[in-house]
Amino acid sequence: MEQQQTTKKGLNLKTLTKSSVWDIQENDIFRLWDSADKDAEVKDNPRHYVDIIRSAFMIEELPTDSQLLKSKYEKQGYKVGSVKLDENKKVIWAVKKRPIMRVTDLTYENIRHITAAKLLEVIDRNFGGGWESLSQSIRDIIESGFDISTTTLPKDRLHKKGGMYEKKIDDGFEVLEIAKGSWVEAIFAKMKPLAEKPRMKFAQHSDLNEDDEDVEIEDNYNKPDDDDDVIIEEPDDDDITEENYSTMMVLNEDDPDAEAAELSDYVDE
Repeated sequence: MEQQQTTKKGLNLKTLTKSSVWDIQENDIFRLWDSADKDAEVKDNPRHYVDIIRSAFMIEELPTDSQLLKSKYEKQGYKVGSVKLDENKKVIWAVKKRPIMRVTDLTYENIRHITAAKLLEVIDRNFGGGWESLSQSIRDIIESGFDISTTTLPKDRLHKKGGMYEKKIDDGFEVLEIAKGSWVEAIFAKMKPLAEKPRMKFAQHSDLNEDDEDVEIEDNYNKPDDDDDVIIEEPDDDDITEENYSTMMVLNEDDPDAEAAELSDYVDE
């Protein structure tokens, strides 16, 4: 509880996200907005912060601050107060936390802000259909925040000593039992520990050496490996015969007359 209060105190309107906004209550909305009254960034884009708040709270803008109208909303669980959206506009808000009553109210942003007991209460309202009756998208949301296990057994075997039911309870799981004729489906739920997401560090463009753009990268694709033995054989004079002489000779490009004479000999043959 103390940790939750510390977290709440550390929040401000600019650090509020669609996940952390579920940590606060109606009165905190007015307190955070009031503390950001002189913040230029908030004044320049109030709609952004209103949208974040609306993801977890219902907001009704009241035409007047009459006591009669205020009492009407307060009876419905709203908190009423004033907020200053800009220098010249002060409005009256009635604010109420969005209830999580149905499985369709569950989101990736709020799933870690309810207890396992509350989650099973919500699942139980889903027409008593059990875990498999939930859509895959809803199950994905639930399993992003909770460890879920299920088992379906005859009534007389579900609570067998030393069985799965007893082990899960001892391990801190909450359980929901759904009757299915003479059998019972047990859904076990326990919040997953919050794991820190690994971050990959990438080099920024500004960190690169400007001279790197001029560096020529050597193409070794067609280069022989160091382990390859490349043997170049020099011709042996003893192996030169009249038949293979023409294929081994090198024409003298510097002496056109010599080239012409050798070609003439070849024609005579």
